[in-house]
Amino acid sequence: MNPFDLLKNSAAIKEQAERLQNEMAAITAEGSSGGRMVTVTMNGKFEMTGIHLDPLCVDNRDVKMLEDLIIAAHRDAIVKVQEQIKEKSSSLLGGLNIPGMGL
Repeated sequence: MNPFDLLKNSAAIKEQAERLQNEMAAITAEGSSGGRMVTVTMNGKFEMTGIHLDPLCVDNRDVKMLEDLIIAAHRDAIVKVQEQIKEKSSSLLGGLNIPGMGL
């Protein structure tokens, strides 16, 4: 891709970036762990918006296991949000690999 073409089309790129940003805000993903004993819902801003705990995993004698399950579900949700962002942004970026994007 010619860098001068990017400069010529900067208004269109800005518009696409704004549209992509709005689409990112609408992304939601669910991550789970422990056979869905813990489920975390996350938005495109990587904010946890919900959590569901199966009553079977709520045992005050094994809090450490529950903490580990929550962390694992959170990581799973992050991976799923990143995958959706990568899919949506690939059309805007045209396959460019921009350092620091983390995708």
